[in-house]
Amino acid sequence: MIKRIFRQMLLAQILSSMTVMICMLIDNIVIGRYLGIHAMTAYELASPILLIFAAIGTTLSAGIQVQCGKTMSISDRKANNECFSTAIVTALAIAGTGLLIVMIFIDPICRLLMFRADNPTAELFNNTKHYLQGFIIGAPAFILAQISVPFLQMSGNRKLLVIAVASMTGADILLDFLNVTPFINGGMFGMGMASSISYYVALLVGLIAFLNKKFIFKFKLKSVRFKVTRKLLRYGLPTVISQISLVLLTYIVNQTLWRSGGGADADFGVAAYSVISAVGNICFSVGSGVGAVAMMLASIFYTDEDRTSMTQLVKTMCYYAVLLNLILTAVIAAAAWPIANLFLAEQQGVDIDAAIGITTLGLRLYSLCLIPAALNATFRHFYQGVNRRGMTNTISVLQNLVLTALFVVGLNMTPLGMNGVWLAFVCGEASTFIVMSVIVRIRARKRLSAETYALMRENFGVKPEDCFEASVADLDGAIDAIARAKDFCEERGLDKDSTQNIALCMEELAKNIVSYGFAADEKKHSIDFRLWLKDGKKFLRIRDNCVEFDPVRYRETHRFERSKSHTGIRLTMEHVAEAHYVNALGLNNLTLEMK
Repeated sequence: MIKRIFRQMLLAQILSSMTVMICMLIDNIVIGRYLGIHAMTAYELASPILLIFAAIGTTLSAGIQVQCGKTMSISDRKANNECFSTAIVTALAIAGTGLLIVMIFIDPICRLLMFRADNPTAELFNNTKHYLQGFIIGAPAFILAQISVPFLQMSGNRKLLVIAVASMTGADILLDFLNVTPFINGGMFGMGMASSISYYVALLVGLIAFLNKKFIFKFKLKSVRFKVTRKLLRYGLPTVISQISLVLLTYIVNQTLWRSGGGADADFGVAAYSVISAVGNICFSVGSGVGAVAMMLASIFYTDEDRTSMTQLVKTMCYYAVLLNLILTAVIAAAAWPIANLFLAEQQGVDIDAAIGITTLGLRLYSLCLIPAALNATFRHFYQGVNRRGMTNTISVLQNLVLTALFVVGLNMTPLGMNGVWLAFVCGEASTFIVMSVIVRIRARKRLSAETYALMRENFGVKPEDCFEASVADLDGAIDAIARAKDFCEERGLDKDSTQNIALCMEELAKNIVSYGFAADEKKHSIDFRLWLKDGKKFLRIRDNCVEFDPVRYRETHRFERSKSHTGIRLTMEHVAEAHYVNALGLNNLTLEMK
């Protein structure tokens, strides 16, 4: 079931990871083709500010995934609502503060962004300033749209996520092209405003779920807790470090390219990097999407101390990270020339052939870094989900700053020149993965494997011999699993009554799931059984991907009824000391501690 839920979540998560990058890509194309290469340079110079606001949103989003992964695993509705309410208030407060700072100090910010040996032109300064003025208006929606993603994923609203991203993209394309028409001609300010409006469109689509009475998260001002804000920021801290490192790297690359030549060559280098980074960001969204799914699932499995699922998750996330980015590498390398032409158009006084040539070669060299970059991003997210913040921070700093920046500066000084900058990303990403693997090997003191990379402590979860697991797709399979579960109990020395009670619970619940869940639609369904013994206690978890159904609440609602229609659930609960239910990621999860 892990592979299936991973696949189901992956598309929506990749698209949502592209929320920011799609608009940046569209802006890049329209600016390059209709406003010129100098406007494109100004847009690239403004990108660190865009990345800072993206860092705020992704930091809160990561904190939400880790915090809610813990609380949803134990079905703590109050904590879930506190996380939801606090995240919204925190996002609005930070976005509003950032908006005021940029608007008040926009001139010195632009001068800082354009630091170089010679003075920037008035046109370049004004283009950068005007774009930021338009973009910053959408800051609240920009951040709120990002933090909406984990809540929509965890509540099972994956289709709405896709609709929100599609609506945002459509609005941005329409508004960008309207902006460059003669009767509007909004320039760089209009480009920034187009992005801002598109973020508000995405947010409005997301509100459809938030305002639904069945939405599992509820916003209440009285649920806002400062201590939850601290947790969100603490859990999201590795993302801050990652994004700050990326902002600094972007600044270093821009300055290196600008200083590596002079005049047109410098502008061509920065413009080429603008194209390469825009395409790269879209590609990196695939790795980030895989990583975000891994982080969300890892936080749940880690709280459950589910060793088997953790190991399977590492295998699954690596498979998709490599496969998808292998395809992307081939596509970018083959389509580099038409991609460069898509961004760069003929204009007076510019050697467009030279600019396209630099960009084409840069794209092909840069594409070689996609696979190691995706693996680094995936493991960075995974370790963040299991509270391995030291590993997460190490990968972030090495990947997004230290190693890559060293290669950028060093290879640029060789005869490779500007091409050395593009190869630096390949060297930086590959060396980061190697260093990470060495650290894992030293810490685990075992040969490298999926279980080793998971970095689970020795006493994590239960011993394999004390755990029984089975996945079934029909009632016959369930009956066979129950028979094997009884053998497991007898082999572990459980008394006859305990064994029979466990088998009875599995049988009654499996019948209910097959009769009502499997029959509710024509989708492919399955049931996962997990029975484990720990500290003298017996636990049974049943997970299915059918329509939402809470047997714990159902039993409480009908506990005083004498009809025969609820016998199975009542009979099951008589043998249970404690029961927890949560619907997370579109799955029903029922955990029972047996008497």
